[in-house]
Amino acid sequence: MDFYALIIGTEILNKRREDKHFEFLSSELAKYGHTLKASLVIYDEPNLIVSTLKWLNSLPNSIIFCFGGIGSTPDDHTRQAAATALRDGVLYINEEAKKIIVDTLRDKAYPYAINMANLPKDCMLLENHFNKIPAFSLDNKFFFMPGFPEMSHQMVLDILPKLNIKKRKVYRHTLTALCKESELIHIMETMPKNVEMSSLPKIYSDGPRVTISVASSDKISAIENFKKFTDELQKKEIIYTLNDEKE
Repeated sequence: MDFYALIIGTEILNKRREDKHFEFLSSELAKYGHTLKASLVIYDEPNLIVSTLKWLNSLPNSIIFCFGGIGSTPDDHTRQAAATALRDGVLYINEEAKKIIVDTLRDKAYPYAINMANLPKDCMLLENHFNKIPAFSLDNKFFFMPGFPEMSHQMVLDILPKLNIKKRKVYRHTLTALCKESELIHIMETMPKNVEMSSLPKIYSDGPRVTISVASSDKISAIENFKKFTDELQKKEIIYTLNDEKE
């Protein structure tokens, strides 16, 4: 599975609010040994939401956690965008959602809140432990939740165990060397596909540094490929420090 976050919120892009979904979702996926493939923050604009959903749907093995825009105000476009991008473009009254909304809000369900029962065809409801108003999912692939962390984060905690995620243990080894990253590129080019490698260069007043990180779910491969860097640094008599981690 590849995991994606789609955060729909003009208020985040114009700095009226801070995003809290990326950090939360990343932390929860890390418990399974997984990371986000991408995290997108986009404007509350119908065509942009539709095109983004279509693109995400085209990606194989993708699981998308979508936050925001499923309310009943005129700037909430996600329900209609989901119907347009992933179904027949029509919103239908979901009788189960309608009953929950009416039972919860009584007379206050009308005239606006009841519109949150208008959902794409063949959706599944997601329980809202905070105020009972349900969210929804499509195809066990797209999970559409409110922008409010108080509501959506518990939904994520409910969803993750049901996805049958194969847990991975990732072995990561990290060092910081007193050199330019260019001195290690020929080692970087030898990394196999089952190894994640990152190079983070920095420039300080007393000279360059580079932080090299090597990770793999194969413990031996992680150790052997990290050793290629330490052997090279020792050969060139370049000073480095270790900061080994386990994920």
